[in-house]
Amino acid sequence: MTGNITRRSLAGLAALGMAAPGARAQSWPTRPIQLIVPYAPGGTGDVFARLVAERLRGTLGQNLVVENRSGASGTIGTQAVVRAAPDGYTLLFGQTPEIAIARNFLPDVPYDPATDLAPVALVGNAALALVVNAASPYRTVQELIAGAKARPGSLTFASAGTGTPGHFAAETLARRGGAPMVHVPYRGAGPALTDLLGGHVGFFFSGMPAAVPHVREGKLRMLAVSTARRMPSAPDLPTVQEGGIAEFDFSLWGGFFAPAATPAAIVERLNREVNQILREPTVRDRLVAEGADVRETTPAQFAEFVRGEVSKYGRIITETGVKPA
Repeated sequence: MTGNITRRSLAGLAALGMAAPGARAQSWPTRPIQLIVPYAPGGTGDVFARLVAERLRGTLGQNLVVENRSGASGTIGTQAVVRAAPDGYTLLFGQTPEIAIARNFLPDVPYDPATDLAPVALVGNAALALVVNAASPYRTVQELIAGAKARPGSLTFASAGTGTPGHFAAETLARRGGAPMVHVPYRGAGPALTDLLGGHVGFFFSGMPAAVPHVREGKLRMLAVSTARRMPSAPDLPTVQEGGIAEFDFSLWGGFFAPAATPAAIVERLNREVNQILREPTVRDRLVAEGADVRETTPAQFAEFVRGEVSKYGRIITETGVKPA
């Protein structure tokens, strides 16, 4: 009898142990959550993250603390999340550079986004705008390419840094357009825009929110957006693809990630909450105003999107031959 009781007791304890992760997921969250944004405050991703985080505090019933942990093209903050306990209390607002580009481009990246992170939900897919100085003779993508071809190597383009989405967008434009151009890298979008405004470089793939005020003041001109689809915030602005460059699709996207092995119930709840927030008119309108295409995704759909972006940048890096600075 004692043996039977022991066996039953052990079986009961095993069942409790198996149920524990599910029970923890059902009770989550019971304390504040940390959301790491791996860049300095004020950027497009930071705006997206804080906008959604503010609403999540109410829907989850817990404080959600946004921490900007910048450095090494976003990989420092990302690594902190990868190493965190997979319990739903440390999240990442991941973006194009550290998720889709870094593993393909930078040596010794200490994580693999495909296996070390669990995609939760895409928040926004923001276009880059191909902008020129208002005094530039170019008014279309075709004119810009024709000008570069007429004087090979004379047209310069700015970037926010080597290996950024805007850099790859411009290199791809030059290569596929058959128009040699010269890269001028800067330490961030601000200095790049300053030199474009001063007429020191030919064009720049800028985040739309940063470029729009200068366009309204008549100092810059937008020629096209970098995404495959026209943006809701600028429906009259053509895409680079419409300008004759096939399969051209670059963006600054951002979304929520959790450490790998985070319970599926937590990931699914977070996904539902984020998607519900994205349906709020004030949130959607703000994201659209920031140049974002807002799309609701399931965790599986977001994971598929990320895989596609990683694969795309692998091909782009090979095609352009760009090397780390």
